[in-house]
Amino acid sequence: MTIALTGATGFVGQAVLDAAGREGIPVRALTRREQAPREGIDWVEGSLSDPASLAALCQGSDAVIHVAGLTNTPDPAQFELANVAGTESLIAAAKQTKTRRFIFVSSLSAREPQLSLYGASKARAETIVEASGLDWTIVRPPGVYGPRDVDYLEMFRSAKYGFVPLPPRGASSIIHVDDLARLLLTLVDAQPALVRRQMFEPDDGREGGWSHKELAGAIGAAVGRRVFAPHLPKSLMTFGAHLDALLRKDKARLTVDRVDYMVHPNWVARSAKRVPPAVWTPRVAGEEGLARTAEWYRAEGLL
Repeated sequence: MTIALTGATGFVGQAVLDAAGREGIPVRALTRREQAPREGIDWVEGSLSDPASLAALCQGSDAVIHVAGLTNTPDPAQFELANVAGTESLIAAAKQTKTRRFIFVSSLSAREPQLSLYGASKARAETIVEASGLDWTIVRPPGVYGPRDVDYLEMFRSAKYGFVPLPPRGASSIIHVDDLARLLLTLVDAQPALVRRQMFEPDDGREGGWSHKELAGAIGAAVGRRVFAPHLPKSLMTFGAHLDALLRKDKARLTVDRVDYMVHPNWVARSAKRVPPAVWTPRVAGEEGLARTAEWYRAEGLL
């Protein structure tokens, strides 16, 4: 079995490569730039906008795992190009090479596409996947954290100083990147009746997810601090997004588009969309995973 993987150099993609290496699964991995040789990986230079490289990626592969996606940009038009048009092009390449199995990594934000341009682009991509005629499975991860992550890093850094600002009251689910990577590989050849043409919302197994306060407290515990975690109103978060754009420009982590997503009160994975236990169950509980993530950040000199 050979896997065609997009987003291989990103946070989740690297975890998939690690997991595939442990399982001895060959991977053809898309990359925008030359990569160092790595056992078990056939690097394919190209992009989601290059049909020739996508055909080369899919050729001889048994399944596609489509991880690549744009999550943050100062130019909203880029969401459509990367997340929608890119998915269309990859599906066309899969059909051209007769690669039937297609696993698409979407986002919980696609549940509420009216809240963010990112979520809307993921919802449109899901529609394209569902209409593709391929043997698809869609995965909507919640907040993904773990080694190499940069999104949660800022919360860990803030918690180190005993202060974690939060959006208005709500709850969300999380999943450790290693659990997500293992799920994506498991779905490739899982029992068809259980996973084919299905949409799943995996998480860390915590019923009801984490309230914002609980998650802030757990991150504080991971870095050895009790934290003050006030809920901020949307207006103040929007001001912060404009300030972040002014200070960090196109590297801003907090954008207006993300604010509308963050203030929604319920980003908990739904039990009705749970992965069948016969296929996959999470192994990394939240507290354990957050502690391990903090250790990795310290080892890398990031905390």
